[in-house]
Amino acid sequence: MPLNENDRRWLAAHPEFEKRESMRRRHDDHDYYGRCVYLLTFCAARRRSIFGTLHAEDDRHGRPWIELSAVGEVVKRHCLNIPSHRQEISVLECEVMPDHVHLIVFVIRKMPCHLGIVVSGLKAGIRKELSEKGTSVQWEAGYNDTILRHKDQLENMRNYVRDNPRRLWVKLNNPNFFTQHKGVTIGNTSVTAIGNFFLLNHPIKVFVQCSRRMTEEQIDNECKRILSMAAKGAILVSACISQGEKTIMKRAFAAGMSQIIILENGFTPRQKPSGQSFDACAAGRLLLIAPWEHHYEKRAITREQCLALNRLAFSICGTNQEK
Repeated sequence: MPLNENDRRWLAAHPEFEKRESMRRRHDDHDYYGRCVYLLTFCAARRRSIFGTLHAEDDRHGRPWIELSAVGEVVKRHCLNIPSHRQEISVLECEVMPDHVHLIVFVIRKMPCHLGIVVSGLKAGIRKELSEKGTSVQWEAGYNDTILRHKDQLENMRNYVRDNPRRLWVKLNNPNFFTQHKGVTIGNTSVTAIGNFFLLNHPIKVFVQCSRRMTEEQIDNECKRILSMAAKGAILVSACISQGEKTIMKRAFAAGMSQIIILENGFTPRQKPSGQSFDACAAGRLLLIAPWEHHYEKRAITREQCLALNRLAFSICGTNQEK
């Protein structure tokens, strides 16, 4: 979405911000001026923990929480004060973490400027106040946004933002389960993986593969058979391509069974599992494997990719596969 004339003038008056600071790095066809709800994330340079300190559970909060530093207090105040400068925007959630900020904002009506200009102006305002107080903050370039199109997405993201301190505490106490391991070789394939690597060494694994032609009754019968093996300790392995595969793996996941999932889309640089997958990783019952790089565009999976993912899943099961 091209910048309008007001945006170009703003950038000319603030040369410290490059165009890429104000323009999103994805969703090129989205209008960042109009009515919409977003999850925004922006970070301190080099991910320095200058906004606050994580504390474990105590009697006052009953859960992990962030004690904001003086810098963090300024950051949060400016974030919550966005509507006083941009009446088109309502702030629905704000969570200042030690090294980054999560905001859920509702653009109520069309703005005269690009959303990136709002983020840039917010950063500039914070930096100006801190500079006047004899301190400073350096920002990582740009910001990340997630467009929330449905009501259930908004509620899930609100819970995600509020849950960030607990998630950070879990990650710090289980670092190996949330680290992206690149260049892992499985058979002849180099992959990136997140989760419990010990699942790869489990003696019994089940390759979950279902034909697209299977009826609901056939899927249900196959599901009972596979879940019976998983209940005895087998690890389920699947690329979750067909409806049958997705159904079986979802039921197994809901039942708390361990699984290895092969993904068509790779991981973004700092991507971590979210939602229920986060807790499954923390419990050591999930491993996510991606043989290819991440892509932002929506595209249908090809037959060749399906075959490659299934070969990888079969290779993971190897000779230790339950029949």
